[in-house]
Amino acid sequence: MAMVGDSYEYYDKRFYDLTVPIADVEELYGGCRWAEGPVWFNEHSTLVWSDIPNQRLLRWTEGVGVSVFRDRSNFANGNTRDRQGRLVSCEHGGRRVSRTEPDGSITVIADSYDGKRLNSPNDVVVKSDGTVWFTDPNYGIMSDYEGYKSDMEQEGCYVFCANPDTGELKIVANDFVKPNGLCFNADESRLYIADSGRSHDPDGPHHIRVFDVNADGTLSNGRVFCDVDPGVPDGFRLDIHENVWTSCQDGVICFEKSGTALGKIRIPTMVSNLTFGGPRRNRLFITATHAVYAVYVATTGIQMP
Repeated sequence: MAMVGDSYEYYDKRFYDLTVPIADVEELYGGCRWAEGPVWFNEHSTLVWSDIPNQRLLRWTEGVGVSVFRDRSNFANGNTRDRQGRLVSCEHGGRRVSRTEPDGSITVIADSYDGKRLNSPNDVVVKSDGTVWFTDPNYGIMSDYEGYKSDMEQEGCYVFCANPDTGELKIVANDFVKPNGLCFNADESRLYIADSGRSHDPDGPHHIRVFDVNADGTLSNGRVFCDVDPGVPDGFRLDIHENVWTSCQDGVICFEKSGTALGKIRIPTMVSNLTFGGPRRNRLFITATHAVYAVYVATTGIQMP
């Protein structure tokens, strides 16, 4: 493992209570083209993530190292686990959200809406009721680098909620330019969603919005939680104090639940996504361009499936 020195920027003294200043960022692996979608499997002490352009899912296991989890991944991007511990993935190539069953077979959760193909599902979370929430920007069909270049069939780039039991798929947000990462808070009363529209428009949005989640599964009271700069917000996660840890151009910024930026973990390359892992969920695993990094923090990620 390579250590990355000078790992922190402190904007607010509260960030000292959330970090371990003597714990440097470690590089776990550096052989990707565009690393994304990290998900932690505690029962195997394993991190799985996507290397999108290389069409593969990789895994890092504590004490073992890195190996290929799946080759020909259909340009998989974001990953998560459902409540049964199964891998759920967003596939640019298939323009779908899929689930890997215990026997290795693939179940399609969603690939079309209103009779038209999805754009290129990007990131995904699973709610405690089993519904699958995902974003659908068009990044994966804009070129042949992260998928297959194609025209959009949907009228826009939406946020969806899918019910795998009934097959129902509904739009829960339709006013994003490029919806990206998303995450519920611990009691699922709020949903945070990134808009990375500035990635292809200098005047586009580069913020995270937060919505109230209603009992009927709809969203309301959408408002900007924070602007992310430099770069754009991609993937992010919440800790048990509802601090938001989000990717940016040169690291991971931590925002207090009021939206105040507390500090940054510096990363040498553009960060795409992150997740909390390790036995106590106090280790931040970070995908960033060609590499995967890890750093111990002084807080705990919210319980994930």
